[in-house]
Amino acid sequence: MALETNLSSLATLEYIPYIDDRGQLPEQFQSKIGVYAIFDREKVLQFVGYSRDVYLSLKQHLVRQPQHCYWVKVQTIERPSRTILENTENAWITENGGMPWGNGDNKEKWTHPIDVKVIMTPEEQAKYQNPANDELAQIKILKNVARRVEAEISTQLLEVRGLQMQIRFNPKLKEEGLLDLK
Repeated sequence: MALETNLSSLATLEYIPYIDDRGQLPEQFQSKIGVYAIFDREKVLQFVGYSRDVYLSLKQHLVRQPQHCYWVKVQTIERPSRTILENTENAWITENGGMPWGNGDNKEKWTHPIDVKVIMTPEEQAKYQNPANDELAQIKILKNVARRVEAEISTQLLEVRGLQMQIRFNPKLKEEGLLDLK
């Protein structure tokens, strides 16, 4: 395949700030198909993935793992090809010399909605597990925990990292104790 030969090795791609000096994500990747590598503050590879919309995926990862998203390298392709995307992802992981933290046992933390049930405080767990609670009471508790976690993420991204874009979570998922972007 001619397309595959045009794909870059991870080392040859430039580091792009995850959040630029205007507080925005790299907008040039909106609606772009490609493979991306996410790095922490020290430029240590954390996660390699691919997407039909790299920008949306980067936004999701930033919300799910803000402490690990400081730099990104991206290789876009014109037409979707799962084979090319998977081969590039695997080549970059091999080039890295080992499985990145986010592609191994922690992959769910990067690719699934945030489950607030596993990060409840002991007080929240006690309230949630109270036998006197009916289903509606438990839903209300889950929504409140989701709001707390959402506020923590927003503070970390908006105030600490300088993100200037709006982050909106799906309100219906909060009832299930999940946080994911809308």
